[in-house]
Amino acid sequence: MKKYYVNNRAQANGDHEVHDEDCHYLPSDRKYLGLHNHCRSAVEAAKAYYRQVNGCKFCSEDCHTQ
Repeated sequence: MKKYYVNNRAQANGDHEVHDEDCHYLPSDRKYLGLHNHCRSAVEAAKAYYRQVNGCKFCSEDCHTQ
């Protein structure tokens, strides 16, 4: 299990990206989402805070959509 976070600042397209604890792009302005076995459950958890959520292209590639 890994710790996951969601970026409080949206990307230019409006996405709030979900990152794992080891991501090189982990933002400092973030909300803790808890421990998850996979990015899918972390993305679902982030939807409780933000309508538009996406996985990070680098650390949560399985959950990243174009």
